[in-house]
Amino acid sequence: MLLIHVQKITPRVSYTFKQICKRILGLEVDLTSKIETFIAHDGPKLSYGKQPLGKELYFQSVDLLFEHGLNDIDIQVSDWEETKCFFEVKHSSSALPFDIFAATFYLLTRYEEYLPHVKDDMGRFPATESIGYINGFLQDPVVDIWAYKLKKVLIEKYSNLDFKEKKFNIIPIVSVSQTFVYKNKGVLRSLGGGIRDLWRLQFDKLTDRIKVIIGVKKDPYDIFDFIITLQKRKKRKSKVLFGLGDYSTYEKNVGYNRPQHHKIIKHIADYTDVGLKISYAAISDAVVLKKEKLRIENILNRRLEHALCSFFKIKLPEAYRNFIELEIGEDYSMGYAEYSGFRAGTCTPFMFYDLDYEVQTPLIIHSVCFADIGGEEYANDSVSTREEIISYLNKVKDVNGVFIPVFSNLLFSELHNHSFWKSILEYIWTIADE
Repeated sequence: MLLIHVQKITPRVSYTFKQICKRILGLEVDLTSKIETFIAHDGPKLSYGKQPLGKELYFQSVDLLFEHGLNDIDIQVSDWEETKCFFEVKHSSSALPFDIFAATFYLLTRYEEYLPHVKDDMGRFPATESIGYINGFLQDPVVDIWAYKLKKVLIEKYSNLDFKEKKFNIIPIVSVSQTFVYKNKGVLRSLGGGIRDLWRLQFDKLTDRIKVIIGVKKDPYDIFDFIITLQKRKKRKSKVLFGLGDYSTYEKNVGYNRPQHHKIIKHIADYTDVGLKISYAAISDAVVLKKEKLRIENILNRRLEHALCSFFKIKLPEAYRNFIELEIGEDYSMGYAEYSGFRAGTCTPFMFYDLDYEVQTPLIIHSVCFADIGGEEYANDSVSTREEIISYLNKVKDVNGVFIPVFSNLLFSELHNHSFWKSILEYIWTIADE
């Protein structure tokens, strides 16, 4: 156990030290603000503050973890060894040249997303506005990299510290925006689709549509037997998240109440975790979210645990507060739709910290570093896509993190570059965790 002295034990301090020391490094810590307790402790210890107390292992702090509310912070990012850092400190006795704890808190809480910023055309915080993108470290899990550098400093001082090392893990996510492309669409939608195929002279598509409707061919978007086969081959903790929103500009799935839709969802749930892909409308509307949550729970006959916001739109903090109010346990929206990388700077799950209320919440946030939810962004360059995915996988493995890619079920359909994407998912699914 490591004893840490801070000038004041704030919720921000407790949250940050627990994430870095316990969740990332597997090190038990205890916090104290009493100098007498700290001095009397004869085991491993460090101090975190403006000035060292003596000749102990010391980390200089900036003000962030001792503040309340939001301030317009001037961030200056510097090169440090093979990575980047910010919140530089000047004290010569400080064991690190920057405040690792404040920098971690800034990234994990998405502090910058609370501040005024230009939204994209879907009302999202753009990757291009982020400190990670602007300063060239979006592609690296810097929080975890920093944590392992901290571990090295601690071991040099206290070689007998007990770190319970966590294992590298992979959680593939399949996001289902359309369970079927032709099947179960209803008479009007099927008729309209057929007329559109004729108008565009897409006779092959029209033929496929008819074959699916009369039951002589499987729907191209029904790729779930492929997922089940992978799941049987290796019991990986995958998730399949279904969209059950009402039909709209952004939601094109079949009706949530159609028996074949229920059958598919229940069938998948027999083999792996099933959750909810929250519709665009439900992201900022708690009433709509509750309705969609009840739909998936009534189909599965169990409480909803896993959720993903459509298009990775997270309106902070309202969206996560709605999750908490409805007792949704885990979110997989912490990524960007248009750029790969680590939105929160980490590949380790963390608890959502509400900056308005200054409290750690029970909602677990999972970082997504690669996502293709439409099948178009990466479709033309399969070689570089494979290399990018493997690069992220290796970066996460280096820090024993959790690699979470998100794929649309559309990618594995014959209507897209399905052979390539199936090979990618097979590789991710079956790669050894060790």
